[in-house]
Amino acid sequence: MLEISSTALHRIIAAAHADGAREVCGLLFGDRTRIAWAEPCANVAADPARTFEIDPAAHFAALRAERAGGAKLIGYWHSHPSGDVRPSATDAAMAAADGKLWLITAGSAIGVWRAEGVDAHHRFVAVPYRIAAAT
Repeated sequence: MLEISSTALHRIIAAAHADGAREVCGLLFGDRTRIAWAEPCANVAADPARTFEIDPAAHFAALRAERAGGAKLIGYWHSHPSGDVRPSATDAAMAAADGKLWLITAGSAIGVWRAEGVDAHHRFVAVPYRIAAAT
């Protein structure tokens, strides 16, 4: 079962609540069994009220840092102002089946998914999780 640091989850929900009319997004760091940290990033999508695009500069910086021995990028997070924590059709179309986590928040609810499906209609597999104390 995936563990989510309570500190990481608090950062995600606080960022989403701070701009509830737009999709807010960011990066997840940790390992296959734990989300240890969440980093908010700018949403550079053309229509941030309906979709998200993580700032490519932040994404590339995280990948460079990981290659240099920094924190491992394990996935992405974003909010759904619509109130649904399930991946949207747009999410499925955007996702690569690369095994990365997708954490989606709506209000105070969250859903966690792994992008590993076989096609654009069945792209995500639900991931059971528990909230763990920050370490």
